[in-house]
Amino acid sequence: MIKSIAKAIAQTRFRMSHRNTFAHLHKEEMAHLDPLYPKIFSVFHGEYTFNDLFKDIVAGITVGIVAMPLAMAFAIGSGVTPLQGLYTAIIAGILIGFLGGSRFQVSGPTGAFVIIIYGIVYRHGYDGLVITTFMAGGMLALAGFFRLGSIIKYIPYPVTTGFTAGIALTIFSSQMGDFFGLSLTQVPPDFISKWALYFSEMSNLHPATFGIALGTLILMFLIRFYLPRIPAPVVGVLVGGVIVWAFNLPVETIAARYGEIPAALPTFQPIDVSLERIIALFPDAITIAILAGLESLLTCVVADSMTGDRHYSNMELIAQGTGNIACALFGGIPATGAIARTATNIGSGAKSPVSAIIHGFTVLAFVLWLSPLTSAIPLACLAAVMVITSYGMLEINAIKNILRGPKSDWSVMLLTFLLTVLVDLTVAVYVGVLLASLLFMRRMSVMSSIEALDENDVVHDYDESLVNQEDLPKGVFVYSISGPFFFGMVDRFQNMFMRRNPDIKVYILYMRDVPAIDATGIHVLEAFLAHRKSHDFHVIIANPPVRTRRILKKMGILDALGENNICHSLKAAIMRAQHLL
Repeated sequence: MIKSIAKAIAQTRFRMSHRNTFAHLHKEEMAHLDPLYPKIFSVFHGEYTFNDLFKDIVAGITVGIVAMPLAMAFAIGSGVTPLQGLYTAIIAGILIGFLGGSRFQVSGPTGAFVIIIYGIVYRHGYDGLVITTFMAGGMLALAGFFRLGSIIKYIPYPVTTGFTAGIALTIFSSQMGDFFGLSLTQVPPDFISKWALYFSEMSNLHPATFGIALGTLILMFLIRFYLPRIPAPVVGVLVGGVIVWAFNLPVETIAARYGEIPAALPTFQPIDVSLERIIALFPDAITIAILAGLESLLTCVVADSMTGDRHYSNMELIAQGTGNIACALFGGIPATGAIARTATNIGSGAKSPVSAIIHGFTVLAFVLWLSPLTSAIPLACLAAVMVITSYGMLEINAIKNILRGPKSDWSVMLLTFLLTVLVDLTVAVYVGVLLASLLFMRRMSVMSSIEALDENDVVHDYDESLVNQEDLPKGVFVYSISGPFFFGMVDRFQNMFMRRNPDIKVYILYMRDVPAIDATGIHVLEAFLAHRKSHDFHVIIANPPVRTRRILKKMGILDALGENNICHSLKAAIMRAQHLL
């Protein structure tokens, strides 16, 4: 479930004992801003009391009980067995809880993966999912090791909103077979074929199954509305299961479809890998890595906003990668940070990552000692849990806000939504990010400008003095460049100088408002400078910002021009032009 709690940023405060040590302290804090060690270490370096441990145990048991039905429901919706979902909750809960970069986050199977897992299993089988999860885990771990934790968060908000809504609708659609009690051996993954099959089989609706599913759904909505502190999925599954058992209703249970859940620990399962399968599954692995990284970091941000803590984003990616590798090796499915379970963890009074570890051991205890009760859960109840989960994934207010915004934003959101529902989540993410990036570059290009200074223009120089065309000697021309000088504005730069007046002997490029310049901009400047001797003109750069000047120097532009032709102000550049003339 990818929720975006907007603008929840944990701020770090730097303290200093006296003014003489400020620079040293600031450097020390910046060096440790995002350390590569688990958050649990920093917790135990502080004051961790027995009272904190007691609160972590209570919170962990509470979250573990909540995680039980969710893990099984997500696994069934993904096309795998409930036991594989439980194993994922155990492995991810314990391992990521220990290694993670967040104090409060709880990891496990989530709704965001349901559709892509179902598609992988449908096309490549469970062993294909294992390879995909292993590769995605390696990508996440490497991303954290190379400190890419901040970069992965730059996926545009309309894209995340679009594919979250698409995932919600697809999850809802995938549960209708169990919700209505339709006897379907295999459901196609694509949206239209799936609903066509549902409508063709609707005459076989099973009244008892539909009644239990609908009643469970209504009960969970009522609990959420009137008793929000009580975990609705736990109550819904418990009440539904008791009713089915008490009245001996002919409703299919986990045991009836998948067999009894064995009371056994996860065991190591070697991976059968080939180059052909790696190539075929690589795009899906990238998608899982992106979704896992994005959702886990968003969950960390939400947890920080609720508690005032600050997570270590890169360590979190390493933990997520390690956890997914372990899930692949021990019979699980992809895992990531779960916002609902994390919020429950915080609301239950958790004090440290110990609660996430306790949550994993709680699920393990259910598997080892209460598997007969777990096997008796009706599938209709889990289908209702998935339906209410898909409803919770719909960010209705966010969708309304985007629809009221620029056309480019809501068009990206709608396109991502439609591609997620009708084509494929992988395609939706790639196309959405690509389109959003192109629109961003277009916006940046519009913000950037190259303008010739004429007699009606006035330029505020660095010292607030005024310069206009009348101040310029004959044969001198000024171009004012504003905004990032990147490939999006190169065409305008070239067109400007194609119309060069041969009477102009000195061109001044006023770059006060150029915060950055890329390789394409450097290349165009080099091409322009290459024509100086053959076309008999000079070039002066006036007032470049420190960062831009550093790039120009590093790329050899300043050496090509000469230090005398790099001026600290426009007036100094005009004086240099007079000297050249």
